[in-house]
Amino acid sequence: MPTYLFKVKLTADGLKGLLREGGSARREVVTRMIEGLGGRVEAMYWAFGDDDVYVTAELPGNTSAAAMGMVVSAAGGVRTSTTVLLSADEVDEAVRHQVDYRAPGA
Repeated sequence: MPTYLFKVKLTADGLKGLLREGGSARREVVTRMIEGLGGRVEAMYWAFGDDDVYVTAELPGNTSAAAMGMVVSAAGGVRTSTTVLLSADEVDEAVRHQVDYRAPGA
């Protein structure tokens, strides 16, 4: 299954909800949501800095990841950014592809 990194920024309302419910409750919500899409949470961390939460998860595919990101962001408590992560085997497969490309000006 493909692996994704979800970077999450809490809105003011999302932060209020986190203060009210706590981190464990939010982790349970995220786990249920991802499992409901046929996936699995690998890790979930809260952070200081540009993003408030990082979630790595396996999901069946890009449409599941996109659906999750859209629905979660539309709810208004957070804004999400999704990155597709590649395993070493996937990178090995990618480098074996023949790509016909010419750099600009070359």
